[in-house]
Amino acid sequence: MNQTIKDLLERRSYRSFKPEQITDEELRTVLEAGIYAPTAANRQLPQLIAIQNKEDIALLSKLNASVMGRDNDPFYGAPTVVVVFGKPGEQNFHTIKDASLIMGNMLNAAHAIGLGGCWIDRAKEEFETPEGKELLKKYGFDPDEWVGVGNCILGYPEGEPRPAAPRREGYYKIIK
Repeated sequence: MNQTIKDLLERRSYRSFKPEQITDEELRTVLEAGIYAPTAANRQLPQLIAIQNKEDIALLSKLNASVMGRDNDPFYGAPTVVVVFGKPGEQNFHTIKDASLIMGNMLNAAHAIGLGGCWIDRAKEEFETPEGKELLKKYGFDPDEWVGVGNCILGYPEGEPRPAAPRREGYYKIIK
Protein backbone atom coordinates (compact mmCIF):
# COMPACT_ATOMS: atom_id res chain seq x y z
CA MET A 1 0.00 0.00 0.00
CA ASN A 2 1.19 3.52 -0.77
CA GLN A 3 2.74 5.14 2.35
CA THR A 4 0.60 8.28 2.12
CA ILE A 5 -2.62 6.25 1.96
CA LYS A 6 -1.38 4.05 4.81
CA ASP A 7 -0.71 7.14 6.96
CA LEU A 8 -4.15 8.56 6.17
CA LEU A 9 -5.85 5.31 7.14
CA GLU A 10 -3.81 4.79 10.31
CA ARG A 11 -3.85 8.33 11.76
CA ARG A 12 -5.67 8.59 15.09
CA SER A 13 -6.27 11.36 17.59
CA TYR A 14 -3.98 11.26 20.62
CA ARG A 15 -5.03 12.47 24.02
CA SER A 16 -1.95 11.54 26.04
CA PHE A 17 1.51 13.02 25.54
CA LYS A 18 5.01 12.75 26.90
CA PRO A 19 6.19 16.00 28.50
CA GLU A 20 9.15 16.50 26.12
CA GLN A 21 8.83 19.32 23.61
CA ILE A 22 8.83 18.40 19.92
CA THR A 23 11.82 19.54 17.88
CA ASP A 24 11.84 22.73 15.84
CA GLU A 25 12.29 20.61 12.72
CA GLU A 26 9.21 18.53 13.53
CA LEU A 27 7.16 21.65 14.22
CA ARG A 28 8.28 23.30 10.98
CA THR A 29 7.46 20.11 9.05
CA VAL A 30 3.91 20.09 10.42
CA LEU A 31 3.47 23.83 9.80
CA GLU A 32 4.79 23.52 6.23
CA ALA A 33 2.37 20.69 5.53
CA GLY A 34 -0.39 22.90 6.90
CA ILE A 35 0.37 25.90 4.72
CA TYR A 36 0.44 23.72 1.62
CA ALA A 37 -3.22 22.80 2.09
CA PRO A 38 -5.43 24.13 -0.67
CA THR A 39 -7.16 27.44 -0.05
CA ALA A 40 -9.95 29.09 -2.04
CA ALA A 41 -8.48 30.89 -5.04
CA ASN A 42 -5.05 30.21 -3.49
CA ARG A 43 -5.58 33.30 -1.32
CA GLN A 44 -3.76 31.70 1.65
CA LEU A 45 -5.74 33.76 4.15
CA PRO A 46 -5.58 31.63 7.32
CA GLN A 47 -2.96 32.38 9.96
CA LEU A 48 -1.18 29.80 12.11
CA ILE A 49 0.28 30.57 15.53
CA ALA A 50 2.41 27.83 17.10
CA ILE A 51 2.54 28.15 20.88
CA GLN A 52 5.11 26.32 22.99
CA ASN A 53 5.14 28.73 25.93
CA LYS A 54 3.78 26.77 28.91
CA GLU A 55 2.09 29.79 30.48
CA ASP A 56 0.20 30.69 27.30
CA ILE A 57 -0.83 27.07 26.73
CA ALA A 58 -2.07 26.88 30.33
CA LEU A 59 -4.14 30.04 29.83
CA LEU A 60 -5.62 28.75 26.56
CA SER A 61 -6.38 25.42 28.20
CA LYS A 62 -8.18 27.23 31.03
CA LEU A 63 -10.16 29.36 28.57
CA ASN A 64 -11.05 26.30 26.50
CA ALA A 65 -12.18 24.32 29.55
CA SER A 66 -14.22 27.29 30.74
CA VAL A 67 -16.23 27.23 27.50
CA MET A 68 -17.30 23.69 28.43
CA GLY A 69 -17.91 24.60 32.07
CA ARG A 70 -15.07 22.36 33.22
CA ASP A 71 -11.70 22.71 34.89
CA ASN A 72 -9.79 19.89 33.16
CA ASP A 73 -7.00 20.24 30.56
CA PRO A 74 -8.61 19.95 27.12
CA PHE A 75 -5.10 20.00 25.59
CA TYR A 76 -4.18 16.79 27.43
CA GLY A 77 -0.74 18.05 28.42
CA ALA A 78 0.43 18.53 24.83
CA PRO A 79 3.60 20.65 24.77
CA THR A 80 2.68 22.41 21.51
CA VAL A 81 -0.57 24.00 20.41
CA VAL A 82 -0.97 25.36 16.89
CA VAL A 83 -3.98 27.65 16.63
CA VAL A 84 -5.39 28.15 13.14
CA PHE A 85 -7.21 31.42 12.52
CA GLY A 86 -9.38 32.55 9.67
CA LYS A 87 -10.26 36.02 8.48
CA PRO A 88 -13.98 36.54 8.90
CA GLY A 89 -16.05 38.70 6.62
CA GLU A 90 -18.19 38.56 3.55
CA GLN A 91 -15.25 38.37 1.14
CA ASN A 92 -13.68 35.55 3.13
CA PHE A 93 -16.56 33.09 3.31
CA HIS A 94 -14.15 30.20 2.63
CA THR A 95 -12.04 30.94 5.71
CA ILE A 96 -13.40 28.09 7.87
CA LYS A 97 -13.03 25.59 5.03
CA ASP A 98 -9.48 26.76 4.27
CA ALA A 99 -8.46 26.61 7.93
CA SER A 100 -10.04 23.16 8.28
CA LEU A 101 -7.97 21.82 5.40
CA ILE A 102 -4.87 23.22 7.08
CA MET A 103 -5.80 21.45 10.32
CA GLY A 104 -6.25 18.15 8.46
CA ASN A 105 -2.91 18.48 6.70
CA MET A 106 -1.14 19.21 9.99
CA LEU A 107 -2.72 16.24 11.77
CA ASN A 108 -1.81 13.89 8.93
CA ALA A 109 1.74 15.27 8.73
CA ALA A 110 2.18 14.88 12.49
CA HIS A 111 1.21 11.22 12.25
CA ALA A 112 3.52 10.67 9.26
CA ILE A 113 6.56 11.85 11.24
CA GLY A 114 5.69 10.01 14.45
CA LEU A 115 3.96 12.75 16.43
CA GLY A 116 0.59 12.55 18.09
CA GLY A 117 -2.00 15.18 17.44
CA CYS A 118 -5.64 16.03 17.94
CA TRP A 119 -8.03 18.76 16.80
CA ILE A 120 -9.36 20.56 19.86
CA ASP A 121 -12.36 22.74 19.17
CA ARG A 122 -13.46 25.99 20.82
CA ALA A 123 -10.62 28.19 19.48
CA LYS A 124 -13.25 30.72 18.40
CA GLU A 125 -14.60 31.04 21.92
CA GLU A 126 -11.10 31.14 23.48
CA PHE A 127 -10.10 34.15 21.43
CA GLU A 128 -13.40 35.97 21.89
CA THR A 129 -12.61 36.34 25.61
CA PRO A 130 -10.75 39.41 26.89
CA GLU A 131 -7.78 37.17 27.81
CA GLY A 132 -7.77 35.58 24.36
CA LYS A 133 -7.90 38.97 22.67
CA GLU A 134 -4.95 40.09 24.79
CA LEU A 135 -2.99 37.02 23.69
CA LEU A 136 -3.68 37.83 20.05
CA LYS A 137 -2.48 41.39 20.60
CA LYS A 138 0.62 40.00 22.35
CA TYR A 139 1.31 37.90 19.23
CA GLY A 140 0.94 40.97 17.00
CA PHE A 141 -2.54 40.36 15.61
CA ASP A 142 -5.68 42.48 15.69
CA PRO A 143 -8.35 40.38 17.47
CA ASP A 144 -11.07 42.05 15.40
CA GLU A 145 -9.52 40.69 12.19
CA TRP A 146 -9.12 37.02 13.17
CA VAL A 147 -11.39 34.21 14.31
CA GLY A 148 -10.08 31.02 15.91
CA VAL A 149 -10.97 27.91 13.92
CA GLY A 150 -9.15 25.11 15.72
CA ASN A 151 -6.36 24.09 18.08
CA CYS A 152 -4.00 21.43 16.79
CA ILE A 153 -2.29 19.88 19.81
CA LEU A 154 1.03 18.15 19.11
CA GLY A 155 3.48 16.06 21.04
CA TYR A 156 5.13 12.69 21.40
CA PRO A 157 2.40 10.12 21.99
CA GLU A 158 2.16 8.42 25.36
CA GLY A 159 0.73 4.96 24.88
CA GLU A 160 -1.30 3.65 21.99
CA PRO A 161 -4.28 5.40 20.42
CA ARG A 162 -7.70 3.85 20.42
CA PRO A 163 -8.26 1.51 17.49
CA ALA A 164 -10.21 2.88 14.57
CA ALA A 165 -13.94 2.61 14.94
CA PRO A 166 -15.57 0.51 12.25
CA ARG A 167 -16.82 2.62 9.39
CA ARG A 168 -20.57 2.68 8.96
CA GLU A 169 -22.20 0.93 6.04
CA GLY A 170 -23.12 3.25 3.20
CA TYR A 171 -20.62 5.96 4.21
CA TYR A 172 -20.05 6.60 0.53
CA LYS A 173 -21.76 5.73 -2.74
CA ILE A 174 -20.37 5.42 -6.21
CA ILE A 175 -22.70 6.57 -8.97
CA LYS A 176 -21.74 5.63 -12.52
